[in-house]
Amino acid sequence: MIIDVHAHMGWDQVFDEEFTAQDLLAKHKLFGISRTIVQPASCHTLESVQKQHTAIAELAKKHPGEFQGMANPNPHLPDAEYEAELKRCVLELGFVGVKVHTFAHSVVPGGRDGRKVFRLAQQLKIPVMVHTGPGIPFANPSLLIPVARDFPDVTVVMAHCGLMISAAEVPIVLDLCPNVVADVTWTGAFLVRHWVHQFGAQRFMYGSDHADNAGTELAKVRECGLTDEQENLLLSGNAIRVYGGL
Repeated sequence: MIIDVHAHMGWDQVFDEEFTAQDLLAKHKLFGISRTIVQPASCHTLESVQKQHTAIAELAKKHPGEFQGMANPNPHLPDAEYEAELKRCVLELGFVGVKVHTFAHSVVPGGRDGRKVFRLAQQLKIPVMVHTGPGIPFANPSLLIPVARDFPDVTVVMAHCGLMISAAEVPIVLDLCPNVVADVTWTGAFLVRHWVHQFGAQRFMYGSDHADNAGTELAKVRECGLTDEQENLLLSGNAIRVYGGL
């Protein structure tokens, strides 16, 4: 079983990229991916993100068992708007997590609006995925430490493990924050192997980010020197645990 914990659908206003349902479905067929957790592409207004959230929910309804949603409203939206949309996604649409895109939305995880996300995630009992890597200074992995320690009962998913740019901070975060797990998209295979041996395979998950990157990421996990048990945890076991059984 393969679960992709990091994928997008919709028009990305920051990176000028269109992520399509057709690409996601083709990725499933080509690589034998069982399920994908899908989040909106980067957008800023309430109206635009509502449209993308609804489209993701419709995709999940059309293909039962293959897709789950992850919310990604701009944390700088007015508090009432942000809270209402996140609760709509989780309580009405069945989404299983929320994203903080530090780069696209220029938000510090431990800042005022970043902490708003963590407080709501705590109430809703969902994980928070946080972009790390490009987007310095907002996206440094080490910025997760204060907020992860302040919300120890919230699972924090460190997306991209610093995306090589700031990968040296990743072991510090994992050591200090037991509630942090990571998706290994865009992370070197040698780092995945080293960190799995250091912290245990239960701290890492497979993701693609882009549909055309799914095969590369899958090959990386399979060829980086893990045992079958460790590989299975990265490819599905940890996602099932983190996202409530899916």
